[in-house]
Amino acid sequence: MNRNIINVIVIILAVVAESAMAIASEFENPKREFRGAWLHVIGQTQWQNKTTEQAKEYIREQLDKLHDAGCNAVIFQVRPTADALYKSDLEPWSAWLTGKRGKAPSPMWDPMEYCLEEAHKRGMELHAWLNPYRVTSTAKEILPSNHISKMEPQRFFRYNGQVLFDPAYQENRDFICKVIDDIVSRYDVDAIHIDDYFYPYPAPGKKIPDDASFLKFGLGRNRNDWRRHNVDLLIEQIHKTIKDRKPWVRFGVSPFGIWRNKRTDPRGSESTGLQNYDDLYADVLLWAKNGWIDYLAPQLYWNLDTQAAPSRKLVQWWNDNANGVDVYVGQDVKRTMDVADPSNNDRNELDTKVKLSRKLPNIGGNIWWHGYWVTGNYKGAADSLAMKYQSTIALPPVYGDARKHPKTIKEIRIEKEGDKEFLMWTPPARSHKESADDVIRFVVYEFYSGEKQDINDPQAIIALTPYNKVLINSETKGSTYAVTTLDRLNRESDPVFLYNP
Repeated sequence: MNRNIINVIVIILAVVAESAMAIASEFENPKREFRGAWLHVIGQTQWQNKTTEQAKEYIREQLDKLHDAGCNAVIFQVRPTADALYKSDLEPWSAWLTGKRGKAPSPMWDPMEYCLEEAHKRGMELHAWLNPYRVTSTAKEILPSNHISKMEPQRFFRYNGQVLFDPAYQENRDFICKVIDDIVSRYDVDAIHIDDYFYPYPAPGKKIPDDASFLKFGLGRNRNDWRRHNVDLLIEQIHKTIKDRKPWVRFGVSPFGIWRNKRTDPRGSESTGLQNYDDLYADVLLWAKNGWIDYLAPQLYWNLDTQAAPSRKLVQWWNDNANGVDVYVGQDVKRTMDVADPSNNDRNELDTKVKLSRKLPNIGGNIWWHGYWVTGNYKGAADSLAMKYQSTIALPPVYGDARKHPKTIKEIRIEKEGDKEFLMWTPPARSHKESADDVIRFVVYEFYSGEKQDINDPQAIIALTPYNKVLINSETKGSTYAVTTLDRLNRESDPVFLYNP
């Protein structure tokens, strides 16, 4: 055979092999990835129909199923409508929990505190999810006479049947930040998370009734710019409130999935839907650029090739416009599992969407909307996550100065308790004052005899836990174990190894 032909064949085979390796690598689960799930309370009547113990059991069940599906974070709704799913002196108990606004649960319990504790037990993060401006969700809801919106009506407006805080008032920004500061100061949350409701979604033929506040505070500005500025001020103040209280607590925003369309702004995306910037008065790119937020979770709930908002193109756009913050893709479980992906010869879009999120350098993970579709295993979604896409344990992304590393463990050993063997260790000492450097979790690796001892291999991770011991297989001999620590910013220590002869 002609040598030139042989060389061409060799080159072709090399290219094919390289492409095959690249495709295979996209299926590998990364060691670092945000794998969250939203658990909403608004509209979920099952909460108010449960006793305290039934509700606690329900939370444990949801967290167990999310954990089994490979999730490492839960975004739990704690303030849907200027109310509370936690003990608060600032706002009333949520009607979504007890059936009536202001009615305390009986027997008394604190859902956020309980969910937080249970999430942390499982090595999962808890992001406290608040809606900043919404006071009521429907026109039917009657607020008590002593409600702040009745006492100071000028600070609120009614739009499309809902009562909302007017974003123009500094008193409202102060109050919202007071609520957030109360949560951050009293609860060990990993993040504060707000969703996509800023100025209300436009209703046909209805005008936002903020003439009075614009006349009072507009100062000759363009009204749209003024509205955006009002929201900017809140975001900046929330960031400062959180960081002044606990610098390690993150601040995440989950905006509507389109910033602006390209036909409106050449910097925009190839889409034709509603726009954050123009319709909700939310300039999320500015917030990222100014360092006011730690992560963005754009709600790319559409299918890959939805004409008005193709998520295939939008995920690329958000990757390219991350402005230095982490981006986690908000994925709609139902839409993803309901629609086939002919280009991938697949009966749903899950494979392509996960691969896209892992292919792009500024996309750090996914958040599943909603978590109940995962825990309900809608069309096998949880099975697919557990067996393939989230089958290995993933550490959440690092925040802060990644060059810093927490202290290592001490005195690693194997001890028997009855017929069981446990890998045990002594955590590093902590100071009395909380700090970002505090060790809060441990990562446990197992390497079989003859296997390369590489802690960058996610398949070697057998536990992500707040406890200082894990059950090991007493029949497996010749393994080497490694334990590292994680601090509050998910920075990892050097490993400490132990050989089990």
